[in-house]
Amino acid sequence: MDRREVAAVLAYIGRLDPRTIRTGTGEARDQIAQWQELLADVPFATDHGWDVREAIRSHVLDSPYPILPVDVARRWRAHRRDRLDRHTDPTPTADPDNPVAWRAELLRARNAVAAGMAAPSTHRQITSDGRPRDIEERLREIGSCIPPTVRAELARYRPTRAAREAAVAEGVPDALGVRCDWCHAPVGSPCRQRRASPDGAARGNAVRATPHPSRVDLAAARMDRHRVA
Repeated sequence: MDRREVAAVLAYIGRLDPRTIRTGTGEARDQIAQWQELLADVPFATDHGWDVREAIRSHVLDSPYPILPVDVARRWRAHRRDRLDRHTDPTPTADPDNPVAWRAELLRARNAVAAGMAAPSTHRQITSDGRPRDIEERLREIGSCIPPTVRAELARYRPTRAAREAAVAEGVPDALGVRCDWCHAPVGSPCRQRRASPDGAARGNAVRATPHPSRVDLAAARMDRHRVA
């Protein structure tokens, strides 16, 4: 607070508690100087929950002693600590490979919350399904959240998925996108070997390297229907 705001605060306190009024010119000047020294970092009011008049009223109602500038300063510090305790740092938009910019953005966000210029961010990334625009833009640029080099490394550990992705990229029908009528493999699962025993029962459960021809035909027919539609 500047000198003018401190004078307004003292006038407000004098209306609520006449014991604090200083009638002499020199005393009033010294009082303003003392309060300004201790309240230089305390705002008069912020957009998010702080008003020095509320702090003054609370003290007058709760304490039988005249209010001192340290009482106001301590209430402001408690208010600021509470805001920071409820704040969760959102993921900075700066490049994580640039630690200076990353740290500077975190400090700016925290200082804005502490000063009352911004509301605390309470687990936004966990409880909210909205993602920052920069992440959406990056996904549109690369086409997937998995980089191509990583996807290539993973292909050998999940050959079925890799084969499906390759088929879609080449415009070939995705056979695993439909249920197999021959071995009854569900959507997304590879076909199984089915051998008939002499008594007519189906035996064998080994995974086939390729889908059954009937499943491929069914997937192709489904793709043709979608193209016509």
